[in-house]
Amino acid sequence: MLPLLLVGVVAVRHRSVLAAGFGQLATARWPWLLAAALATCLTWVAAAFTRQGAVVERLPRRRLLATQFAAGAANHLLPTGLGASAVNLRFLTVCGLPLARSSAALALYLLAESVGRLALLGALLIAFPDALRLGTLLPEGAVGPLLMVAAAVPVVAAGVLALSSRLRGAVVSFLRTALGEARSVHARPARALALWGGALAFPALQASALVLVGRSLGLTLPAGHLAVAYLAATVAVALVPTPGGIGSVEAALVVALVAAGGPAAAATAVVLAFRLLTVWLPLLPGALTLAALVRARVI
Repeated sequence: MLPLLLVGVVAVRHRSVLAAGFGQLATARWPWLLAAALATCLTWVAAAFTRQGAVVERLPRRRLLATQFAAGAANHLLPTGLGASAVNLRFLTVCGLPLARSSAALALYLLAESVGRLALLGALLIAFPDALRLGTLLPEGAVGPLLMVAAAVPVVAAGVLALSSRLRGAVVSFLRTALGEARSVHARPARALALWGGALAFPALQASALVLVGRSLGLTLPAGHLAVAYLAATVAVALVPTPGGIGSVEAALVVALVAAGGPAAAATAVVLAFRLLTVWLPLLPGALTLAALVRARVI
């Protein structure tokens, strides 16, 4: 609740910018918004492909796709993607996969999704090196502490594993299962293609939706710059444990779009429309789908 409270305080302090952003939503051009809605729907298809690619067994297609739609609603109940992970873990176990293999498939999916997002961001930064001015995103003197924290995390994790033999044994057993599952998946070209193709398509479709929303509201930034801003913002907020990225994604996206050269009011309007289209409108039907899947014992 604390991050949401802080977001509320920031929103109150910048209410004039938010009011201007909401005022610009009335000027949106609907053909672009419909195209953005289509791109949003395709993200669930891409997620389904990635989930299928993480396991050797063939999963029921319709139930798999419905589960990805429902997982989006569950993602707003728990922080840092735990809701979607719980739904998909339950779906895999109901489909007959042992818990150890289901967990390994989930880890493989998360790894592929992270690698795909970072690879796409890196490729776009190479293609558009001036797309994001990092000096406007990071306060002066913040790079050193961030690097120290990033270096301390693996050291602390290694220390904990060294001190706890039981935890070390559990981690080794999980890694053995996960590596075996990854080898089995990559031995089948169709599964590997689904895994990595979906992992690249998912962030690309999300970024495309933001670009299309920006075009609907007349934001003049180049499409490549908008995509870089989106990917950089979502990578940054992955460290903020708010349910569904509520508040943190909005704030990071506005900052990233302004850093890319967009006006504050226009950037706010684009972010509000984008989150409304991709998060808030699908939330109720996603929750109803989730309830129906639970009642039907699909998850």
